[in-house]
Amino acid sequence: MKPITGTWFDFYHCNPYEGDTWNAATQQFTARDWELKLTEMAEAGMDTFVLLSVALHGKAFYPSEVMPLRWDTVCPDPLEAVLAAGDKLNVSLYLGLGFFTTPIMGQLSIDGDYSRLRIDIAKELSEKYGHHPSFAGWYFPVEAAIREYFPDKYITYVNDLADWCRRSGPDKVLIAPYGTRTVRADDRFTAQLRSLEVDFIAYQDEIGVGRTTREEATRTFSALREAHDRAGKPLWADVELFRFQGKVLMPPDFERIEGQLQAVSPLVDKVLGYQYLGMMNKPGSPVHAGHESSVRLYEDYMAFLDRNGLRPGR
Repeated sequence: MKPITGTWFDFYHCNPYEGDTWNAATQQFTARDWELKLTEMAEAGMDTFVLLSVALHGKAFYPSEVMPLRWDTVCPDPLEAVLAAGDKLNVSLYLGLGFFTTPIMGQLSIDGDYSRLRIDIAKELSEKYGHHPSFAGWYFPVEAAIREYFPDKYITYVNDLADWCRRSGPDKVLIAPYGTRTVRADDRFTAQLRSLEVDFIAYQDEIGVGRTTREEATRTFSALREAHDRAGKPLWADVELFRFQGKVLMPPDFERIEGQLQAVSPLVDKVLGYQYLGMMNKPGSPVHAGHESSVRLYEDYMAFLDRNGLRPGR
């Protein structure tokens, strides 16, 4: 069994209501607060951090010439803050290229204007922040809606954007598809994997959203393991660390997450979680962000690491 060694996070959650328990807190974070939060996550075993978006609703979270409107955050440049913290912690950050003008999850636009915006922002990020050792690569947050296979349009989008990103650097690319339960891991799917110009594919386990079961997830990831081995690509999992309370993301009971890890972690090379921020908080954390039940989930997860000899540094 593998622990969770990576997590998504955000400066402000992209979907209305879902981030209601932590959005207000992260807007008040200083640069020091962001360092403390990343340190807390690193101490829990996270070495890979995926930033969902660098801009949202037409406003940037960093000083940008490409997108001059700015989010009103206490920290003047939260992107610089998390990358500087990442340098100190010797962890990897992947920066999300999407949600610039719309919060709609999964929307794929390959028209000229929006594609140009992705490219221009990637160039700007590379120029402004490329000196940070922790800036490891890119996350493409338009998530492929797999229906047995990757849509051809999605493969075109990913490969074209990956080409531009690698010209600017850094050169690693991560995607996190959904529709995982529908995968038909045959020769056609394997050929698609070979054609995708990405380094890491972290498939959503779809248990947090209630689309599949542990047993189905095990069968699906077993098939994905075989396909990825044939394609010569690493296989990552995106384990959903949330439940819905109405439209709001909330921490689930740890028993469910333990079952998710039992189902998929032995089959993959690395486990990411969506997401530590908002769903877990160390007891007494000065940078608490999320519902009070997030403390219990943190404690239960750390006890699980101890029981299984998985806690970092032990």
